[in-house]
Amino acid sequence: MRFLRCGLSITKSYRGFSSARSNRNDLSKIRNIGISAHIDSGKTTISERILFYTNRIEEMHEVRGKDGVGAVMDSMELERQRGITIQSASTYTNWRDCTINLIDTPGHVDFTVEVERALRVLDGAVLVLCAVGGVQSQTLTVNRQMNRYSVPRIAFINKLDRLGSNPQRVLDQMRSKLQYNAAFVNIPIRSDDKTNTGIVDLIEQKVLYFDEPMGLTVREDAIPGNMLSEVNDRRAEFIECLANADETIGDAFLDEKPIDEDALKAGIHRAVLMRRFVPVFVGSALRNRGVQPLLNGIVDYLPNPGEVSYHALEESYGCVCHPSLPPSILF
Repeated sequence: MRFLRCGLSITKSYRGFSSARSNRNDLSKIRNIGISAHIDSGKTTISERILFYTNRIEEMHEVRGKDGVGAVMDSMELERQRGITIQSASTYTNWRDCTINLIDTPGHVDFTVEVERALRVLDGAVLVLCAVGGVQSQTLTVNRQMNRYSVPRIAFINKLDRLGSNPQRVLDQMRSKLQYNAAFVNIPIRSDDKTNTGIVDLIEQKVLYFDEPMGLTVREDAIPGNMLSEVNDRRAEFIECLANADETIGDAFLDEKPIDEDALKAGIHRAVLMRRFVPVFVGSALRNRGVQPLLNGIVDYLPNPGEVSYHALEESYGCVCHPSLPPSILF
């Protein structure tokens, strides 16, 4: 088994090598998440990239790829033939110092019960949207299911490489149709030369380029001068949306105090946990762009198991037991 890919010049390491065994007793180092979306939004392709960039698999294969191998998460023969996910598939991987337990769910309406079952056990989720299709019918269904089980979430607008992609339109639909207080945490760089297409990190205010081979080399650079105005406007919009969701950020915003990167990330984490804010990432999983920042978002913003509230029914009495009430109240 090949553990390291030699001969690659990595500008900044985004690979995960930590052991899952060492994180079992530290809840803060665990993320139990799922990936959900409308059919053909790229969920399984994203899962394949996540496993590859975290060194869980040695090579990537495409859904309905020419080699006929198929994605790792599509284990059923029918899934490989049709290019869709029929049954939820689970795995684990490691990123930075965290263990990520991942469930890839179906997007087809006929298998929505699989999504329901998965969301009941998840601590957080990634809602994937197509940059062309935007909010679609099954997106609405998945959103209702996430709301039913109070699942904190982040969003990823995929397929920026497709003709007609418009992430701003998708963000507007998230706000109007899903009623999200959402804002971009990174935005794409449009370029005729697709090999140099990257994204701008609005929090750390830098450009990330995903160089070949296979987007393994993440190269950081300064923001181009012709984008400074747009970046400043987008960042101000993001901070304002976050200020409406988090009291600490809101106080600093009203007092016109500077807010550093760590404070912004902590504010996003608190707001996501309370389901008051949805940070929006962008990229193209098929073109190997934007997946590493999404992984960072999963670790930084989605909750660990110790931060999520759970509710259970008392079978003997058929009612919800409140911890502040004595047992005699039930008789």
